[in-house]
Amino acid sequence: MWKKVLIANRGEIAVRIIRACREAGLQCVTVYSTADKTALHAEIADESVCIGPPSVQDSYLNMNALISACQNTGAEALHPGFGFLSESAEFAQLCIDNGITFIGPSPASISMLGDKARAKETMKAAGVPVIPGSDGAVTSVEEAKKIAAEIGYPVLVKASAGGGGRGIRRIDREDQLEEQMSVAKEEAKLFFGNDEVYLEKLIVGPHHVEIQIIADQMGNTVALGERDCSMQRRNQKVLEESPSPLMTPELRKAMQEAAVRAAKACGYYNAGTIEFLVDDDRNFYFMEMNTRIQVEHPVTEWVTGVDLVQTLLVAQGKPLPFTQDDIEVRGHAIECRINAENPEQGFRPSPGKIRSLHIPGGPGIRVDSAVYQGYTIPPYYDSMIAKLIVHAPTRSQAIMKMRWALAEFIVDGIDSNIDFQLRLIKNKDFEAGTYDNTFLEKFLADSKNDKDNGK
Repeated sequence: MWKKVLIANRGEIAVRIIRACREAGLQCVTVYSTADKTALHAEIADESVCIGPPSVQDSYLNMNALISACQNTGAEALHPGFGFLSESAEFAQLCIDNGITFIGPSPASISMLGDKARAKETMKAAGVPVIPGSDGAVTSVEEAKKIAAEIGYPVLVKASAGGGGRGIRRIDREDQLEEQMSVAKEEAKLFFGNDEVYLEKLIVGPHHVEIQIIADQMGNTVALGERDCSMQRRNQKVLEESPSPLMTPELRKAMQEAAVRAAKACGYYNAGTIEFLVDDDRNFYFMEMNTRIQVEHPVTEWVTGVDLVQTLLVAQGKPLPFTQDDIEVRGHAIECRINAENPEQGFRPSPGKIRSLHIPGGPGIRVDSAVYQGYTIPPYYDSMIAKLIVHAPTRSQAIMKMRWALAEFIVDGIDSNIDFQLRLIKNKDFEAGTYDNTFLEKFLADSKNDKDNGK
């Protein structure tokens, strides 16, 4: 089998994959843009290759440069991490065509699940609960009006090839539909090169709960519990935890079984995540499937004891080393995303040089990061600089541990959202576990009102 892996990513996830590969006895090759010449992932790999200028289009999204880097270094496999080309069926196929193992699902699975409308049809046929809406893409405003009238307002118009909160518009009345549908199509075309959209019922105040699965190429599929990702701002996750405070044993069993059916329905292998919306009555609905490792995977690793990155070596054709009966959720884990941004100024990104850095530690504390003292955060990429994860026997103990870990986390020289995360962790609704995915927007609005009123 292969012995050298190229990591087609940057930052903390590239560092995380380097460590997993080394534990597995594999050599690592990283790639970097000219802006990332002094980045940690470029410094600690066995080999590192410059693939272009700072622009992602000319570097981390440059498929030909990545393939050439594999060929020039002798890397037999490529790990895409998350973001960038991790969910590109075209890139996965290009790797295969050049004799490079793509450490991820098949191009066919990526293509099927990347088309949100097609994925919904597949799940419906597999008996996985789906949100009421259109059967596939909507081709006209008249068709959209008819469907919206049947399922009832409010509705969402969503990009079929969408992700990351792009190409989504809320519609509360029929007279808004034509304009918002046009805006969604334009945004979908701009970001995804595909202007197809579909319509679905808006579940008001839902909980965003996702099931982690992993499957080998022999058809063995295992569910690894759930993560609650309801703490979101503009469809971007801010904080995640496992298990979900909403969960019951019966709901977990039903959601895990649905997730396994979903994976099997599209011949899926590798790690993947099925995202569901759950209403207050604990009815759950398929939203989408992410065909890659997730940013929030560490909380699952901690409560299950399964190394999700190292287990991705099922790409070598090996069977899973465990079965569903081996998986047991132990304790509680919480992850806070630490970003270089200023929450007081509309979460404005804050690139710059880190003058001093203190990372918290101790039992049950983990920090996944690629920053170091003296490192200059470039302005070209995602603002996340670290993930702070804690684990404890109970949720209340995990919350307390996270409070102290955040209080000890010091990043000087740039703005960060550490204090903002600490305010969230101390919030009574978070402590009670009663929050849903509308919570954070309300929290921000209330905070602004308090500030305006001098409180």
